[in-house]
Amino acid sequence: MSAAVGDAADDESAGDDPVGAPSPAGDLADLEPEPPSVVEVFGAQVQTARAYARLLATDGVIRGLIGPRETDRLWTRHLLNCAALTDLIPHGARLVDVGSGAGLPGLVLAIARPDVQVILVEPLERRVRFLLEAIDRLELDNCEVVRSRAQDAGPSAGGADLVVSRAVAPLGRLAGWCSGLVRPGGTFLALKGSSAEEELVRDADEVRSAGLIDAAVVRVDGPAGPAFVVRATRTADRPIRPRRANRGRAGGKPVRPTNPRGRTGH
Repeated sequence: MSAAVGDAADDESAGDDPVGAPSPAGDLADLEPEPPSVVEVFGAQVQTARAYARLLATDGVIRGLIGPRETDRLWTRHLLNCAALTDLIPHGARLVDVGSGAGLPGLVLAIARPDVQVILVEPLERRVRFLLEAIDRLELDNCEVVRSRAQDAGPSAGGADLVVSRAVAPLGRLAGWCSGLVRPGGTFLALKGSSAEEELVRDADEVRSAGLIDAAVVRVDGPAGPAFVVRATRTADRPIRPRRANRGRAGGKPVRPTNPRGRTGH
């Protein structure tokens, strides 16, 4: 899932994760050495990025949001890969991260781009708790969490300039979930792997049916290697489909931190 790195990508319609064996304790000794490009990418926010990397490598592993084998490639495979999206985001945009998990890519973008307002949409309670704690500990004022599936998040997360997602679902299904959250003329960005072109060809009809046009794969050559992004535009005449009831979820409303230090998202 978008940030449940190491977990199998699960359907957004699923309930909370089943309780399994305890995760190994996170250890900063296993954290990948910081590449020199991190300072260039995050600039004045580099200390916040470092704090987030430490949080993922410790609490993220302990709580089962990051696979323990991912810590030795956390910067290059995950944080810098997510940061490649920053060049595709206009100044001052309102951005929704669907299936945020542990915050990849949403929290990375909120750190790298303090000018952008970020809404993290995540249906699973334990991940929502982690996101709220991360926002508080990192002192991010441009970020809030909505506990909901993408299909039900319209009241709080709809009308976005951009909707982004990473490793949540096959492209066709993802487009159907996300299109209703994008404002007419807004942009859908799906961070994919090197097979993005094949996936777009396979799911092109579903993408168009979701009201997304001009879909194309954009290659972004970043410091950690190339990132492949499917980019599409929401048509102006796409009708918003009725949303189903949340059936006991948080109703698609923003979830506030328990210790917000005076902050309420944005």
